Amino acid sequence: DMTVCILGSPTAFLPVLLEGGTRCPGAMVLCLSPAWASRVPSETSPGAWSLLLSRGVSFETGGHSTLETFVPPRRANYVMGTFTAGGPEGGWVGELARDLDCPTGGSVPLARRLEDPLVTRWVLAARAGLPVPPTLAFVLGSGGDLPADPVAPGVRLVRLEDPQGQESLVQEEVGAFLGGTAMEPYSQVMVRPAGWRWRGTGTRSTHGKEEGAAVAQAVGARLRGLREEESVLLEALVPTARLPAPPPRSPAPRLPMALRICTLVCRSWGDRPQLCQVACGVGRAEAPVRHGAALPQGLDSSLQQWGVVAPGQRQALATRLRGAAEAAMAALLAAEAELSPQQRGGARARTDLLGVDFLLACVDDTLELVALSTNSQRCLETCLLAEAMGRAVGEPPGDLPRLLAEALLHRAQCHLVEGKDILLIGAGGVSKSFVWDAARDYGLRIHLVESDPEHFAAGLVQTFLPYDSREHRRDEEHAERVTELVRAQGLRPHACLSYWDDCVVLAALVCQHLGLRGSPPAAIRVAKQKSRTHQHLQRCRRGRPPPAAFAVPCRRLLSHGDVERAAGAVPFPAVAKLEFGAGGVGVRLVESTGQCHAHAARLWRDLRDDDDHPGIGLGWGNAMLLMEYVPGTEHDVDLVVFEGRLLGAWVSDNGPTRLPAFLETAACLPSCLPADRQAQLVRAALQCCLACGLRDGVFNVELKLGPGGPRLLEINPRMGGFYLRDWIREVYGPDLLLAAVLVALGLAPVLPARPAPRAHLAGVMCLGSEHGPTRGGGGGLATLRALENRGLVRLNRLFEETAGAGEYEEPCLSVACGAATRAEACLRLLGLCQALGIDSPRYPVEHFLSHFK
Repeated sequence: DMTVCILGSPTAFLPVLLEGGTRCPGAMVLCLSPAWASRVPSETSPGAWSLLLSRGVSFETGGHSTLETFVPPRRANYVMGTFTAGGPEGGWVGELARDLDCPTGGSVPLARRLEDPLVTRWVLAARAGLPVPPTLAFVLGSGGDLPADPVAPGVRLVRLEDPQGQESLVQEEVGAFLGGTAMEPYSQVMVRPAGWRWRGTGTRSTHGKEEGAAVAQAVGARLRGLREEESVLLEALVPTARLPAPPPRSPAPRLPMALRICTLVCRSWGDRPQLCQVACGVGRAEAPVRHGAALPQGLDSSLQQWGVVAPGQRQALATRLRGAAEAAMAALLAAEAELSPQQRGGARARTDLLGVDFLLACVDDTLELVALSTNSQRCLETCLLAEAMGRAVGEPPGDLPRLLAEALLHRAQCHLVEGKDILLIGAGGVSKSFVWDAARDYGLRIHLVESDPEHFAAGLVQTFLPYDSREHRRDEEHAERVTELVRAQGLRPHACLSYWDDCVVLAALVCQHLGLRGSPPAAIRVAKQKSRTHQHLQRCRRGRPPPAAFAVPCRRLLSHGDVERAAGAVPFPAVAKLEFGAGGVGVRLVESTGQCHAHAARLWRDLRDDDDHPGIGLGWGNAMLLMEYVPGTEHDVDLVVFEGRLLGAWVSDNGPTRLPAFLETAACLPSCLPADRQAQLVRAALQCCLACGLRDGVFNVELKLGPGGPRLLEINPRMGGFYLRDWIREVYGPDLLLAAVLVALGLAPVLPARPAPRAHLAGVMCLGSEHGPTRGGGGGLATLRALENRGLVRLNRLFEETAGAGEYEEPCLSVACGAATRAEACLRLLGLCQALGIDSPRYPVEHFLSHFK
């Protein structure tokens, strides 16, 4: 069972519990008392503990909750709680969550670190590059959470072994700070103690910049009450930017006001920070605006209230705020990763929810976001209050509970797959190299069945089982022998699957022999054989529209006699291709019976078995098919299906192919299509998969979209190839590889209910024949790798440069650029291709990208 445990008060987490109960009924459990849980030594992680729940409040669909007694106790897969430093529940919550063997979304030590403004201000300034209020800090002792010699823009640190007898040093430092250039724009300063113990106490004093003696006296007074590792901060009181405002409705004088911007960020898919919500607080300018002192309001209306009238300017500020908040969390997570397990509160403890507060200041006549501090829970409470207030006046539910529930459930699922034994059939080529790194990162134990006994993956897996299965027309026999091989090794895999196109039927047969979850072999066979797919769908006449509406007339070609018969049923122009082909090899537009005869003769002469061109399906034979040519744009739809339910779908666009061949040239993600046209593609892809019997798995469906709607090209009953897994992960977050493993284990993957792209990617394929000299002798490949290391391009190695030749050539590399907009991504890519010689009259990249509008 998946168990996401929330320890402590439900106040801040109740909307998340309710949303999680709807997404995964019964998975969210609230533990309200230390008597409801116990810690036992971990069976998998020496020195760690497992958290077992004997009682808890579980949440179901529709907001129903039940107080349950768990017999046997439920093991927590993920733990979050009220880790508020010094709070009434911090003691037992922190003790239960300490040193656990499952992911923990925080800890008391991490919360104390977040609540120390000096530590977080140093990280925000030094590692995130964010502006912070000019700060002078006096620290007692070594300042354990700070580096030995911290240097950060705007932050100066003075270490004191003993505050007694340091009056002259304090006066000298205070005088230099007040008279320094950093303080020139400001007229007031604030003195306050810093450290988690002082959280929320309001112990601070405000002074004019010219009151040097009073400021030094206030600093000295605060120093006398500090403990070891605490500090006193002297910081500029940064005013909120003053902007031109509309004339007042009343002649009464306006009071100077301050605006505090509260952001909530979560650790999302791929450990990437994601801004969840923003709420603003407004108060009097002479005192800092504190959480809970005023009702929150939205960012857009706050900016309008402050005089930011232009919608474009408000949107630009919102975009900058997102970047700053996510950069703040990335920097804090990187700093956390350098701490010892003891400093973090456990090897698996990491901050998953973070609040970051900002001021909107004016620096050199430009609006600037100034980072103030971070917190572990106050921003969460403020943002949830803002969400509840919105619902009270009829606003639609916001994304906050959904985003947080998805993040917590996803981390629990990642823990569930750790240590699972996965039988993988077929290693594939270099394009599947990411599988081995991902398996290590997810903690999977891979047992690989592979035809090549010298395959490079042999040393990267738990068990390597060489077995020659290249003659796939004998897959039933191979499945029996693979099953015997697995049992002889004493292996008991939890799941079996394949990412390699040649081996999908064999994997389905092995699943059947071992009693593991997977699509039926008959369904995989229908999808694997292209003519059989379309002929099967043409018989599926139920539905509105029926799956038959997406099928295309086609005929199988085993001989030249079949060509004559097919020509009478399939109109020209038509497409001739391998029945079991992959990678677009051997696909050709033919405009007459004669051209079809000529192409078939060449293909049957050149491509007879797997030795002639490995990895393109020749282990199934070299039968062909003739298919009606479908006009329109070409698209990939990658689906995650569980028990016949669509859990996730992503649409990408392909550029124009180089006719008469159909080798892919360019692609972009997200799709350029409007939402309704994307919905047509997704529905058509799902209906075709279900009609073929594919009800569980990750599938890649290739379609054409013309004026009359979608038409199916082919179904690949496995995860999308080439760059698709990498791109979808970069743009949307989820990992198709992990989703396939979860489905094979019988778990419904948690995926974004409303996926929103974080960027746009545009890419172009490179061919050895066209780009080999350019990328090799000209230093282009070294340049590309250097740009990749700087995050300016994405490279996906697809095949060896020797893969195929002439009209059977396959692309060897995908080169992509990302940007905030599709137009900018295409412009960057075109400039790169022109600079490196990838673009040429024979390979016109600008034309390939012209469809992406």
